[in-house]
Amino acid sequence: MKFGIFYEHQLPRPWADGDEHRLLKDALDQVELADRLGFDHVWEVEHHFLEEYSHSSAPEVFLAAASQRTSRIRLGHGIVLLPGEYNHTARVVERIATLDLLSDGRVDFGTGESSSTAELEAFGTDRSTKREQWLDHIEAATRMMVEEPFAGWDGKWLQMPPRNVVPKPHQKPHPPLWVACSQRETIHLAATKGVGALTFAFMEPEEAERWVADYYGTIASEECVPAGFAVNANMACVLPFMCHEDETTAIDRGIDGAHFFGYSLGHYYGFGTHQPGVTDVWADFEKNRSAFGFDRETAAQTGVELRARLSGTPATIGEGLLSLRGAIGTPGQIRSLMRQYEDAGIDEVIFVSQAGRNRHDHICESMELFAKEVMPEFAERDPGLVSTKQERLAPAISAALARREGPRSVDPDYRIPPPTGTA
Repeated sequence: MKFGIFYEHQLPRPWADGDEHRLLKDALDQVELADRLGFDHVWEVEHHFLEEYSHSSAPEVFLAAASQRTSRIRLGHGIVLLPGEYNHTARVVERIATLDLLSDGRVDFGTGESSSTAELEAFGTDRSTKREQWLDHIEAATRMMVEEPFAGWDGKWLQMPPRNVVPKPHQKPHPPLWVACSQRETIHLAATKGVGALTFAFMEPEEAERWVADYYGTIASEECVPAGFAVNANMACVLPFMCHEDETTAIDRGIDGAHFFGYSLGHYYGFGTHQPGVTDVWADFEKNRSAFGFDRETAAQTGVELRARLSGTPATIGEGLLSLRGAIGTPGQIRSLMRQYEDAGIDEVIFVSQAGRNRHDHICESMELFAKEVMPEFAERDPGLVSTKQERLAPAISAALARREGPRSVDPDYRIPPPTGTA
């Protein structure tokens, strides 16, 4: 099993001059440290207008900066918004390919739709069509990366004439594809498209096992018709994280950030109303956290195993300690929890540390302790587990790719006409 770190770039109010500058610089320092420690991925979101919850509106810029301060960690877009009102598909592909070249082939291409009213309404994206747009655009995007030239597209949501979309990515046929899965049914959809499932719903290990079985069963079925020209059969899940030798210290350092992450997610995606530039989400959180399920006293129980039954997500409020706690505890507690996810078949656990008012130095200390005390045993087992899985899935993946239409060619007589009229 692999490990990643995840960034929303959270910045609770009140704000002071220089806070956003320090936020991004601290995050780059953390990514550089994660690279040295052996973490496998850094994942960066794309969000717009979600004050306090996410100040990550240009992930391609942040990941490009990270690419030049690291040498081995993979750079994951978790995720790029594909509905056309956010980003034209060709521009997304150009940015992904450029980052892949700059990083020597370390990009993972996660995509999604978003569902917050703050974003959808501002960009004029119809909530009822965003899934259709994603399905249209993701296949077009993979063809842009592979076809030379791109043969054009005439879908319901994207129309584009033949063009050679350059540059082409370093990884062939293209970087691994992922999709954000905040709902359980989207995990199944990911499998039908042969893409990795980034599960942003905090799931308990026993529940994860059921969804892993469905995901890999679907990959191996005729229902899987890949969106790309390679299958990325992987499941990753996100957990709050803070590691310390003393359990109480780990809780004190990490639990408020973890709860703010969940509360602010719920604010924008579930229960909240927002006045731009005015609403103080942190103040609301401090006042209302327990009423919305983020009770600090419950989560701060010590001497417990980090395992509990869970339903829902932070936005809909889970039941049980894991939904309130995640991977916040001692190395021994976190090691036990990670073994449960490994046994369930999860391929990667992605840690959320940069949340709420969690301190930069505490985040770094936490990563260092985890890398020293917990990570080595999983890193030792991972190559064998990956090899066994690849061997098991190879026939199914070959069959799935055979069901996918290959690259197309352009009419040899096609020409781009010269401009007409005056400039």
